[in-house]
Order: sequence, then structure tokens, then C-alpha cells
Amino acid sequence: MLATVFLALLVSSVSATENDGALPRLNDTKAVEAFIDSAEVVIIGFLESEESHGYKELLAASRRIDSVPAAICTVKEVWADYSLSSDTITLFRKADNHQENLVLADVKKLETDGLVNFITINEVRYVTEYNQVTAVGLFNSEVKTHLLLFANRGTKEFTELTEELRALAPEFTGKFLFVLINGAVKSNIKSLNYFGLKSKDLPRVGIYDGNSDMKWLLPEGEISTERVKDFCQSFLRGELKDVKQAGEQPKTEL
Repeated sequence: MLATVFLALLVSSVSATENDGALPRLNDTKAVEAFIDSAEVVIIGFLESEESHGYKELLAASRRIDSVPAAICTVKEVWADYSLSSDTITLFRKADNHQENLVLADVKKLETDGLVNFITINEVRYVTEYNQVTAVGLFNSEVKTHLLLFANRGTKEFTELTEELRALAPEFTGKFLFVLINGAVKSNIKSLNYFGLKSKDLPRVGIYDGNSDMKWLLPEGEISTERVKDFCQSFLRGELKDVKQAGEQPKTEL
């Protein structure tokens, strides 16, 4: 039912230009809302036309990052709904209900490589794997609390737990960013050590609160959806403040 409604919405409100491979055009607010809701991360060029500065770069960037759907909106009346008044390339992400604007008038020189970098840095998803690039978007987010899954890529637990957290993450939108830390990568050893962990200890789940610079580990045992959910809710209720932090000696588990 929802799929039918969504497709009907796109058929009535979205049109493609005659140019082969062109970005779809969003002709009204409902179309823009439907497009934003269609994926975890999308990018929209609020541009006057396909001839506008930035269109070719957006088209080229979208071909290089095909995991992020891209479109354009040339209807200025719609721009106002997103507090935009001039040509802007905007990234929308569900993980923290964030809108990241790249106002073209403020960009000295827009190139495809730079736009690809803009998208990659800000591509925060429901479960984002931590690395040097994604770290920028994660720490620039207004959501400063991270639910961390420490797991070794290539293991059965890595795949299963990632899927479980991806299903749970929408429930905590705007409260937590769910972050995956691959314990098999040497560059992540510092992150493990920060929590008093080693690769052999994984998988484990922790919480890092950037506002207080405090951290906690979910007690050892089965990492189930319900336990992780209770762990998150314990933090939100303020029940972790009196629990000794992860990595401290002696450790005090919940």
C-alpha cells in the first residue's frame, strides 16, 4: 500500500528532463518530502535549472556515489520550505534529522571532487562505520551521544549485530548516533583501548557521551536488541551517571 502511494506520488510530482541520465526533478514540496523519506541519506540541488552552476558537478558526483540518491528542485516557492533563498546543494540525513547546506554563493570554486568529499563527510547513516572520513560528520552532528558496536569485520556477529542495530536505530533518532567500530582495523585500536577493550574481547557495545566526555560498556553477555534498547534508555533516564566508566579500574558493570 505504502509503496503504491509512494510511486504514485513520484509519478505525479517528479519529472525527468529530456537529457539522458539527468537528475530527476522535484516539482513540489510533497515530491521533495517523499524523496527525502526514500533513503537514509539523499542530496538535492535547489537550483534554478540544469544550466545553473553546480548542476553538472552534482550529476557527476551522484554517479560516483550512487548509494546517495540525488535530484534537483527548480521551484523557488519550495525552497522557502527549507529556509533556502539561493542556489544550494543540500544533504538530508535521517539518522539525526539533519539538513546540511552547501550554499553555492559561498563556495569559491565548486568541483566534482569537492562535492564528492562534501557528500562523503556528511553521509551519516542509521549505522555508520567509523573511519577518518565519517568521523568528521559524526562529531559535527548536533547529536553528541554515540551507541557504539565494537565488532570484528568478517565474523558472524559483525553482520548479525549490524543488522539488529540498523533496525533499532530509527527509534533513537535525534538521541543517539549508532556507530560501528571494526576491531580488526589497526587504526581503531585507540578507540578500543579508550574503552579498556582488545580485539579478542569483541563484540561489545558501549555508549560515549560527547557532552560529558563519559563512556560506559554494556555488561558482557548476549547482545540482544532488548538489552541494547534498555542500555540506551538507562542513559536517557540518567541512570548511568553513577556507574563507573568503561576502561576504569576496577570496572563496575551495570
